[in-house]
Amino acid sequence: MWNKFLDDFVESALHEDIGEGDFTSQACIPESRIGTANLIVKQQGILAGVFVAKKVFTKLDPDVTLNVFLDDGAKVSDGSIAFAVTGKVLYLLQAERLVLNIMQRMSGIATKTHRYVKELEGLKTRILDTRKTTPGMRLLDKQAVRIGGGKNHRVGLFDMIMIKDNHIDFAGGIEQAIHKTHDYLNKIGKKLDIEIEARSIADVNEILKVGKIDRIMLDNFSVEQTRLAVNIIEHKYEVESSGGITLKNIREYAECGVDFISVGALTHQIKSLDMSLKAVDF
Repeated sequence: MWNKFLDDFVESALHEDIGEGDFTSQACIPESRIGTANLIVKQQGILAGVFVAKKVFTKLDPDVTLNVFLDDGAKVSDGSIAFAVTGKVLYLLQAERLVLNIMQRMSGIATKTHRYVKELEGLKTRILDTRKTTPGMRLLDKQAVRIGGGKNHRVGLFDMIMIKDNHIDFAGGIEQAIHKTHDYLNKIGKKLDIEIEARSIADVNEILKVGKIDRIMLDNFSVEQTRLAVNIIEHKYEVESSGGITLKNIREYAECGVDFISVGALTHQIKSLDMSLKAVDF
C-alpha cells in the first residue's frame, strides 16, 4: 500500500505542477546542464520528508545523486544542510517546489509532534494523531507524526472500528451500537479493534456494563473527570483522551493514567518549517 501510494502521489503532484512543461526552465537552461543544489533548513525543528524528496528527484531523473547529511528525525537549526542533490538542472528545478512543499509540511508536523511527546517524558501515555489530515497526503502526514515520536491512530475508516457520538446517536444508544458492530463484524468475517467514545461518566459506566470493546475514548473530559473515569475503568480497557488538550495541559491529562492522547492539531494546525533549495554548483 505504502509504495503504491507514494508512486501515485508523486506522479500526480508532479503532473499538477509541471502540466505541459516547465517553460521557464526550458527557456533558460540547456537540457544537458548538470548542477548541484543544497536543501537548507532555516528554522529549528525536526527534519522529515527526505525519503519523499529522493522519490521526487529520481522520478524525474533516475541518474540523480542525493548526498544525505541529515536524515528523517534529525534535529535541525537555521543553516542546517539536509542534503545535496546533483543532476540535470531542468529536473532539479521541476522538483524544487514539490520537494519543499512536502518537506516543509512534514517537518512542521514532526516538529509539533516532538514538542507534545517531550511534554510526556517519563510517563506511559503515548501521543496519537487523528484523521484530520490533508486530503491526498494522509500517509505522509502520519509518517511525519511517527518521525516526530508520535504513534498513528487508525489510518482510515477501514482498519479500526471507531464508534463516535453520531454513530451512537443514529444507532439508538451505546449498547445498540456495540452489539450491531459485533453482529456486522461476524457477518463479514472481520476482526478489528473496537474503540468507543464516551461523552460523560454515565457513558463510561454504560460502556463498562456492555463491554465487548478494546478502548474507551474520553471526549472533552476535564482533568478531574478523566481521573475519575480512569479509576472507574480500572485498566479493563485502554483509555484515550481527546478534545481540548493543549501543550499547556497535556501532562495533567497524561498523569491521570490514560494510555493515549489524540491530538488533531498535530496535522491540521501546524506551521511548516522554513527551508529552501539553493544552487551551489553553477
